[in-house]
Amino acid sequence: MKSIVTGGLKWFYPGIGIKRWVGLSTFGVALLILGTANLRSEEFWLIQFLDALIVVSGIIILILGIKRMMRSFIAVFAPSSRGTELIDILYQKKQLSRGPRIVAVGGGTGLSVLLSGLKNYSSNISAVVTVADNGGSSGRLRQQFDVLPPGDIRNCLVALADAPALMRDLFQFRFDGNSEFSGHSFGNLFLTVMTRLTGDFEKAIKETSKVLALRGQVIPSTLEDVTLVAHFNDGSTVIGEDQIPRARKAIDTVNLTPEQPPATQDALKAIREAQVIILGPGSLYTSIIPNLLIKEITKEIAESEALKVYVCNVMTQSGETDGYSVSDHIKALVKHSHAHILDYCLVNNGEVPQEILGRYSKDKSVLVTNDRRKAEGLGYRVVEEDFSMVVDGVIRHDPEKLAKIILSFIDEI
Repeated sequence: MKSIVTGGLKWFYPGIGIKRWVGLSTFGVALLILGTANLRSEEFWLIQFLDALIVVSGIIILILGIKRMMRSFIAVFAPSSRGTELIDILYQKKQLSRGPRIVAVGGGTGLSVLLSGLKNYSSNISAVVTVADNGGSSGRLRQQFDVLPPGDIRNCLVALADAPALMRDLFQFRFDGNSEFSGHSFGNLFLTVMTRLTGDFEKAIKETSKVLALRGQVIPSTLEDVTLVAHFNDGSTVIGEDQIPRARKAIDTVNLTPEQPPATQDALKAIREAQVIILGPGSLYTSIIPNLLIKEITKEIAESEALKVYVCNVMTQSGETDGYSVSDHIKALVKHSHAHILDYCLVNNGEVPQEILGRYSKDKSVLVTNDRRKAEGLGYRVVEEDFSMVVDGVIRHDPEKLAKIILSFIDEI
């Protein structure tokens, strides 16, 4: 009993910002009681008018007190919503929670761009992300601390974050200079430390998700320490995701070592419950296919009754998809997974400035050829839409346009 009383008194500690609104609400209730006590009596009309005025004032003060009190709670538990009207916050949360169940499979920048658009329409989003990265900051942390690569996971966490912009910028902050932290992002270091503290990469992601107030969840496709291996048409082999594009050879197949790594149960559950499954956008062989090499994931997607959409890249990727058409991308996906891995292939038909195309051509990257008839001959529907944009001289997928196109597919279900 004493602990309950003590716990209740904590709400009235100085600085919490609750007491004044509790007092205001109490005052409103007191006015209501006072005003309604004699409201039905046969007193002089002026007294009745004053009683009615007291009742109305009590109602207004009570509503104001409750509203301010709720705003104080929201400022603590949802700091990113501070300054937003309570009704707007509740409406947004409710609407997002009713959004479609979407699973996006991939990695790299392309997937994070897609997620940043989808989160405005649903909070039922699951990003299934590859952990085969072994280059840059992720590769260094993987070698030094024996953790799974955090880079692609970090990008997706930030993309789905509902935290303040400063918090998102903090996670994307990259150290420069000649220090030991040079090239590392704060988010990668944070995930590495959380993994060491919790002893579990999956738990580290979930704890970080709470910090960033995610609209959805980010799930590694496997918790196995996997390495991507590429086999080229000339018979040669390269080990390591970061080394594959550097070889600049035509890829025949890719595989993971160790073979047949187990999928995470959260990933399988999300796929099983999905209404829409999206593959890409992103690097074909190093971001999307590594997830599909996990047999359990491919099996779940192939057997799912969800709508399956592959978002084809706008440009070919040097050293990975040189000279590839839309149908070539589809063939590679099916070759490494299953014929029922997709229903639709979304292809960009928007114009790209010649100046930008000229810059890309220097790196032997060109627009992906849209051989629609050949692609549809494989048994898949090709949908052409304008969803490209240029940001700082780089061709990107427009997250807002892409999200709306995918939601339009859902309406057809």
